[in-house]
Amino acid sequence: MLVRLSFIFLGVSGIAAAWGGALALLTVATEQAGLPLGLPWRQVLLHIDPLSGFFLFIVGTITSITACYGPNYIKEHIGGPQPPGTLTFFTGLFVAAMLFVLLATDAFSFMVAWEIMSVSSYFLVVFEHHKAENRSAAFLYLLMAVIGGAIILLAYGVLAAFGGSFSFYAMATAQLSPTWATIAFLLAFVGFGMKAGIVPLHVWLPQAHPVAPSHVSALMSGVMLKVAVYGFIRFVWDLLGGILWQWGVLVLLIGAASAVLGVLYALMQHDLKRLLAYHSVENIGIIYIGLGLSMIFSATGHTGIAAVALIAALYHCLNHALFKSLLFLGAGAVLQQSHHHDMENMGGLVRRMPVTAICFLIGCISICALPPFNGFVSEWLIFQAALQGTVLKSGILGAMIPVASAMLALTSALAIACFVKVYGVIFLGRPRSRQAAEAQEVSFGMKSAQVILALCCLGFGIFPTWTVIAISTIPEQLLGTGLAKAAGNSWLWLTPIDKQTASYGAPSVLLGLLVSWLIVFFFLHPLKRDNRIRIAPAWDCGFGPLTPRMQYTAASFSMPIRRIFSFVWCIFEKTEPAQPGRGPRYFIKISDWSWLVFYIPIGKLLLQIAQRTSRIQGGNLRVYLAYSFFTLLFLLWVIV
Repeated sequence: MLVRLSFIFLGVSGIAAAWGGALALLTVATEQAGLPLGLPWRQVLLHIDPLSGFFLFIVGTITSITACYGPNYIKEHIGGPQPPGTLTFFTGLFVAAMLFVLLATDAFSFMVAWEIMSVSSYFLVVFEHHKAENRSAAFLYLLMAVIGGAIILLAYGVLAAFGGSFSFYAMATAQLSPTWATIAFLLAFVGFGMKAGIVPLHVWLPQAHPVAPSHVSALMSGVMLKVAVYGFIRFVWDLLGGILWQWGVLVLLIGAASAVLGVLYALMQHDLKRLLAYHSVENIGIIYIGLGLSMIFSATGHTGIAAVALIAALYHCLNHALFKSLLFLGAGAVLQQSHHHDMENMGGLVRRMPVTAICFLIGCISICALPPFNGFVSEWLIFQAALQGTVLKSGILGAMIPVASAMLALTSALAIACFVKVYGVIFLGRPRSRQAAEAQEVSFGMKSAQVILALCCLGFGIFPTWTVIAISTIPEQLLGTGLAKAAGNSWLWLTPIDKQTASYGAPSVLLGLLVSWLIVFFFLHPLKRDNRIRIAPAWDCGFGPLTPRMQYTAASFSMPIRRIFSFVWCIFEKTEPAQPGRGPRYFIKISDWSWLVFYIPIGKLLLQIAQRTSRIQGGNLRVYLAYSFFTLLFLLWVIV
């Protein structure tokens, strides 16, 4: 009862946050309030404007929907080794901290809420701490979070040094030289990028998401990563100002690399939640492509196109929160019923879990950016902004933007291939394990959460004009211009630049798809034909009855892509010949190059430094007193 009550309160808080954020976004309101908390000589100030209101809407929406999903999902933990009360407490603390990050009006409050968000999510990742992989993933996540927080603090420190205060208002009025502004930007880019999961700072995502409870994974991937994007946008556009085009080039290139590498890493995964985690890296890369384009166009004086790119990035933040949360909740339902993380042990679930299968399919179509769902609109807007690169006079920028656009197109194609594999292996074909054959549809609460998210993916894909007009208040706040022509041809047509350049009529596309489907249906199913279903054995080519081993596996499906892009991964393959009593065996291990290039060398270096530093601990009291004496002399010399 207490668990269900906690989720009710969580859902109510999510609805309140979404409602308040929507009001701030639509009414272009700016409000400030103080809380009697914080340091003795000052209270905590909270501030809301269209930018924070938009992200409040995202956090509140996903939180309220996961609150419907959570009670039935964590039933399996009741009576287990870990009490569910711990999970619900830190979930509430995690959501509250994210909301306070969005409402903070000074660096002190921001960093306190940021650290609470990181620490509370650590306890959610390590919830099942009796498993070694959970402890390892949680430690890596906490380590990356602490380092990222320290770097963000340094970035705020640069602004505070020139602004004379930790207040965001004072920081926004600070006058920085290009050198110090670049230093502050790089610190913010690395610090917030580490939490967002850009390449090569992404390594914690595929470790933490698979071991966290699925509704927590939905909050972390669908919401927490967007809070990091919010922090970056707030820092660069609102506080730092004076954007340089070189910054935009860096963001654009890292975003494009994250998008392509994220989807390539995802293609090689067999663990469903690990695969979805790598797709979060991909979609964060897509968001950063939009942000990079906006920075480049803003720095070169093309604020109208910069507004299009910024709206595209923000729209994709909303879209990714919806379809990635839908996919993680669907993955949780599948894992709960099949009791397997490996897709090779699933199959045939479309007949046993039809609602989950339909909702998961909508999530797959949305993340693949196919119309008429929401993922298509934001990526189409990014392409529309990129196609305006001809207005730039720089030959380097004019050549770089098409390359980034081509990488985005490659990412979309690879994402389609990946989710064809995912859906086909999990839901189609024959069950590959006894648990998959005995799976049943999940409870009403878990189904309703997926249905709501699926409808949201469709709704934000069919009515993009209204969404773009609502989001347009943010570039008006940050850039001084919005998209006044977005609904120039009525709400049925979205025109980000002008009607001569390009328009997208989502309702017309949906209507065309429905009419085409009806024509094909009635053509293949005439009313006078005997439509009774005849069931007969499938043709087995004379080899006997069909078995699950005759189906495509996830590894075999992705093998051609693995051969083409083999340089992207560190691949170890081994084949053992047949032995008496067993057939041949095939082993493959695919590793992320980021570990081998960056993290393992850094880890070895730190261990060597620690080993050499440990020599000063000789255990001799006289030596320790000598350390203290000479340290005191040094400090006196420095001070005096």
